[in-house]
Amino acid sequence: MSTAIENLEIFSRIQPHEYLKRFLDQSVRPDGRLLNQFRKTMITSGAITTANASAMVRLGGTTVVCGIKAEVCEPKVSVPNQGYLVPNVELSPLCSPKFKPGPPSDKAQAVSEFINQLFIKSHIFPLESLCIEPGKAVWVLYADIVCLNYDGNILDASLLALTTALRDLKLPKAEVSSSMVVEVDSTEITEPIQLSRLPVSSTFCIFNNPDVILSDPNDTEESLAKETITVITDLDHNLVRIYKNGGTTIDTDGLKQCIQNAKKRTNEMNSLMNEALLK
Repeated sequence: MSTAIENLEIFSRIQPHEYLKRFLDQSVRPDGRLLNQFRKTMITSGAITTANASAMVRLGGTTVVCGIKAEVCEPKVSVPNQGYLVPNVELSPLCSPKFKPGPPSDKAQAVSEFINQLFIKSHIFPLESLCIEPGKAVWVLYADIVCLNYDGNILDASLLALTTALRDLKLPKAEVSSSMVVEVDSTEITEPIQLSRLPVSSTFCIFNNPDVILSDPNDTEESLAKETITVITDLDHNLVRIYKNGGTTIDTDGLKQCIQNAKKRTNEMNSLMNEALLK
């Protein structure tokens, strides 16, 4: 029995595409999941006690922690009544040997920028709620999203952790004194800020031989796929954004399948977030 398992492991390393193909031909995946099945997801709110808000998400073998720290700064002249939200995703050698020490990897920068543009262009978070006094002082939220263990689909896990943390964010009362000094009263906490939209992302891998779509790809599936597509929907099942990465073309039926699965996923993730925030 042990010899057979060893042979399978050797086969999977020497011919990873053929190894995966033999499973996909049977409409199953090497980890036992069905093609459209997402991995088990767990959400914990308030994971970091020293942060203004935090959340931890486990998506299968991928674990991320998001901590939000609030600081006071001057607003932009063009938008004097808006604060800042600065997301930053960190993928270090701690989470996977595929990432090297030094500057942020291309993947980390791409995910950070995608989340940043998503919040800006889709008007998800009301930046006006971060205003202390127009033209004088606003809050800047530094959202550090650190991956503790990497096994694929970092975008879905990162966005879920950030969204959960933002829903739990409570800022101290602050005001600008007559001497132009920002006075913060940490004993008085404001009400949680309501997000304009609640985004949930669902990522899929597209394979052409055989023609299948895999929900929530792990690290191995991601590395073997030539195309991924991410569908982001809100609680009203409206499309927020669709992001496609890769050179092959997904047909209309395949895209509809991804959108339908994403809408189901949105309801499940909303329930998990609500449970985490109530604990």
